[in-house]
Amino acid sequence: MSALPSQPRIRIPRSARVGEVIEIRTLIEHPMETGLRHEAGRALPRDMLTRLMVRLNGEALFSADFQNGTSTNPYHVFFVRIEKPSHFEFIWTDEKGRQARSEARVAVA
Repeated sequence: MSALPSQPRIRIPRSARVGEVIEIRTLIEHPMETGLRHEAGRALPRDMLTRLMVRLNGEALFSADFQNGTSTNPYHVFFVRIEKPSHFEFIWTDEKGRQARSEARVAVA
């Protein structure tokens, strides 16, 4: 499986206190072409992300399925309560099965 050309951006604290709720922000640059738009008289080919999956310490934490109405460069913000040192994995998948991955760790202070 090949990788998506864009490197995702993640904003996440490097450390947190036990029980603290942290904010996580994700952004991936992607055109999200629906195949319905025309340019110079030709339809632009469909090129859509289909899913974002976030895992926390190997367990599914959050997922989002994307549809035609998803904007270019999808941006997500969500919150997580930290109970122990945590490893996050972020996986974006497109219609062709290509993936972009990013990882982050949050230490407990």
